[in-house]
Amino acid sequence: MAKAVDRTAQIRRIARDRFGFKSLRPGQEEAIRAILEGHDVLAVMPTGSGKSAVYQIAGLLIDGPTVVVSPLIALQKDQVESIRARQLPEAAVVNSTQRVGERREALEKLDDGELEFLFLAPEQLTNEETLRHVQEHKPSLFVVDEAHCISEWGHDFRPDYCRLATILDSLGKPRPRILALTATASPAVRDDILQRLEMRNARTIVRGFDRPNIWLGVEACPDQETKDRLLIDRVRDAEKPAIVYVATHRHAEEIAERLRAENINAGFYHGGMKKDERATAQDSFMADGHGTDVIVATNAFGMGVDKPDVRTVIHFDISESIDSYYQEVGRAGRDGEPSRALLLYRPEDVGFRKAQAAGGKLTEDQVEQVAEAISGRSEPVDVSDLKEATDLSAGKVSSAVNRLEEVGAVKVLPTGEVLPVHKRIDPAEVAEEAAEEQEAYRRFRMGRVALMKDYAESRDCRRRYLLHYFGEPMDEPCGHCDNCEAGTAEKVDRANEKLPFSLKSRVRHKKWGEGTVMHYDGDKVTILFDTEGEKSVVTKFVIEHELVEPVK
Repeated sequence: MAKAVDRTAQIRRIARDRFGFKSLRPGQEEAIRAILEGHDVLAVMPTGSGKSAVYQIAGLLIDGPTVVVSPLIALQKDQVESIRARQLPEAAVVNSTQRVGERREALEKLDDGELEFLFLAPEQLTNEETLRHVQEHKPSLFVVDEAHCISEWGHDFRPDYCRLATILDSLGKPRPRILALTATASPAVRDDILQRLEMRNARTIVRGFDRPNIWLGVEACPDQETKDRLLIDRVRDAEKPAIVYVATHRHAEEIAERLRAENINAGFYHGGMKKDERATAQDSFMADGHGTDVIVATNAFGMGVDKPDVRTVIHFDISESIDSYYQEVGRAGRDGEPSRALLLYRPEDVGFRKAQAAGGKLTEDQVEQVAEAISGRSEPVDVSDLKEATDLSAGKVSSAVNRLEEVGAVKVLPTGEVLPVHKRIDPAEVAEEAAEEQEAYRRFRMGRVALMKDYAESRDCRRRYLLHYFGEPMDEPCGHCDNCEAGTAEKVDRANEKLPFSLKSRVRHKKWGEGTVMHYDGDKVTILFDTEGEKSVVTKFVIEHELVEPVK
């Protein structure tokens, strides 16, 4: 007990003296303490909740360097500047934008023991020179930022992240302690992160998702004309700065032009713009007092955007999932001041997201082609070579390799090259198994869209709906959303008192895993399971046989 008290005092002292924090935010101290106790940690905390302070404070308290894997070069630079501004031990970046001399200088500091924090993009660890330096000067703490990128169940999957477990193994035993950080992760994504990073004796900490300063609402639009008109009205009346999220490049440009025609100072941002154009658009919006008031953006305007005084977030198009929606909503009101988040909802818009979720189908034949190209090889093969051997797109090859790795047929090396686990594999057999995995993934994507539709049409407290999804308990209605103001949330509460499993609550089935209770129809309850899709079961039967239980 005395040691735990000493550790807590040490954490709080460093937070106060080195970072200027009067107190730590929910989850920060718990995560740091778990790391110091030797645990791997998955910390799920919303954007702006101080995730970087977790690894910075923990890094100061553990001997040896801290490696931080982050997908955003701009964010890496911001973190290094923040560390230097606090006069913490040396930090450096190694990424593709640097000159050879800059990279060499950073790695020499690592060699000389002068570096406490080394920031890398995931692809840098496939560079033999960089990996060799990290292996020779083994980190004590290995941080995976934006950890949901490792999971295909997440909303921002990046294949380079899939190699991190192999890279961690290459660092030798014992492995460094792992800290996985994400601002958004459903229960299925959390499980996937833990599994893919092979995190051991891990603690999962989910904190701080409640943002009570953000009012939440949905406005139903019977047709496109009404929706277009309401957008102009709501943006004109909204407190600025404001973000309008859309689903496509075309919508971003068209809506920005429409807003400017109404004398609203608006710009646009999407992934199809040139790099310097995106930077100019972002800088203009981030500028205080003399930039654009409104930015119309796709979800490309996301990670690394930290403007504390965004007052309004409007979704013109429905998001692909609750995860991405809440992350986008969370860009409002980071300064703690009152803010608003509004979704303009037309039921027909869900069709676009359903088509996206069902698309990109990977067939059994395509997986078999890749398996045949790998089978029998004794030397690693590059994905580009597999692309030529199969005549499939790079995306299809990468997806097939991921599926084959999941079923244990191939191994992806730290370099990104691929080897069969056994010299000879049965392409037809592993392709069938891999195709089943792909179908489960498709069902999951469709389920995410169904939950987003359900949120838009829900009459329950919207904040409670979102917090329950992320596994953060909330019993009473929030009183600060459109449904609470309209009184419908209280009616839902009264109806739930008579149900064996509350609507929108999380439950666990012995065979199908966790899911969300969607609705009742006669003697049946429909549950949307994370990986199995929707299932209708006889309520009395699952209760009597204890097949379904609430998630506590």
